[in-house]
Amino acid sequence: MSSPMLTFLGAAGTVTGSRFRFDAAGGPMLVDAGLYQGPAELRHRNWAEGDDQAATLAAVVVSHAHLDHCGYLPRLVRDGFAGRIICTPETAKLVTIVLRDSAHLQEEDARLANEHGFSKHRPALPLYDHEDVERTLPLLDPVGYDAPTAVLPGVTATLRPAGHILGSSSVLLDVDGERVVLSGDLGRPHHPLLRPPAPVPAVGTVVVESTYGDRTHEPGRPHQVAEAMRRTLKHGGCVLVPAFAVDRTELVLLELHRLVQAGELPRVPVYLDSPMALATLEVYRRAVTGRSAQLRPEARDLLVALEELHVRPVTEAADSIRLNRPGAPCIVVSASGMATGGRVVHHLAEQLPDSRNCVVLTGYQAVGTRGRQLLDGAKQVKIHGRYVPVRAEIVDDQDFSVHADGDELLAWLATAPEPPRTVYVVHGEEQGSARLAARISDELGWTAVVPKLGERVRLD
Repeated sequence: MSSPMLTFLGAAGTVTGSRFRFDAAGGPMLVDAGLYQGPAELRHRNWAEGDDQAATLAAVVVSHAHLDHCGYLPRLVRDGFAGRIICTPETAKLVTIVLRDSAHLQEEDARLANEHGFSKHRPALPLYDHEDVERTLPLLDPVGYDAPTAVLPGVTATLRPAGHILGSSSVLLDVDGERVVLSGDLGRPHHPLLRPPAPVPAVGTVVVESTYGDRTHEPGRPHQVAEAMRRTLKHGGCVLVPAFAVDRTELVLLELHRLVQAGELPRVPVYLDSPMALATLEVYRRAVTGRSAQLRPEARDLLVALEELHVRPVTEAADSIRLNRPGAPCIVVSASGMATGGRVVHHLAEQLPDSRNCVVLTGYQAVGTRGRQLLDGAKQVKIHGRYVPVRAEIVDDQDFSVHADGDELLAWLATAPEPPRTVYVVHGEEQGSARLAARISDELGWTAVVPKLGERVRLD
């Protein structure tokens, strides 16, 4: 029998597009099927890398519901995939929301590109549409944590808590007798809502993310962030918070409530302008009321925050358009978190030119995204085919990161009961992955490799 193989089809040399192919005696499968996001050269891979073997895949195991881990699923289905999509029940609920929103945004972007002529393609087309998503959703096959699940002959998958977002998992695979664990996106030990990640089991191979592999999270600056927000509100401006709809929105609302309760922020209208975030918030709310074992006891504070902040949901497009220029001091929380799409882009187009306003960035901003451009001090950003001047104050709030930093990743790896043969460092920008691999080698004495895109390795 030939050795089981692992191929790095995504998240190699970049922090997006997670996709890992396993070829076993019983057939091929994937762990994660994520979209590439960020610079155009990365997004083009979503089109250039059509999977001509999609129909041969037996299954996809999805670690969690962020778009860069699940967003390529409908394209696989369009290309012929009809197997199982294994994930936790919470991930299945969130994937449903995320994929429907993704199809809507892609269709809308294609419509705008065709209407205004700012695409090189005639006509501009979405990568997939809502029909592809609706064909994908029945394939979701939820399984609980720590329940070994037969994926195909000779391959078993066990999902373990990753502490990143609700339902997130590290994936333990037994592939023809070889054991490998993929971290997925790994959470921090002190997530305000979620319990910490499960330790590393005894395995021969580890595939670990490195989003913050070259950094240590700095202590938070809540007073400075609150000061910037107070200044904006005092001058009659709008505080715009681009936030990922899944998990980040919940943490932002918790922090806003804390600041108001502490007297560091005045009571002003708080708008949640993202249908996707509102749907996600309901999944979290049900998990809290149902006392999900994933959640810390303190998670009930989320319900208190929602009630006492009097969060105003924005569902209709006309109401969202009015928030482009609110006309009175307020806080608007809107997706997406890196300002790559969604309603927040329209708000930015109108609010960035006004120095009275403030934009609070709430987490990792990938290279090439508008969020990263703002973080790096851009004087103008391109939105819907035209350049918009940046006069609003830009604030970076790192308190909201739910990715483990370099020290935390090393601490997680060190929980392994025995050294693995090889650690593959993925899902990071080149510098972050290289730095984490060097630390694993120097501090743990293990073999650590940063794989190349498309590289194929044996697991034995």
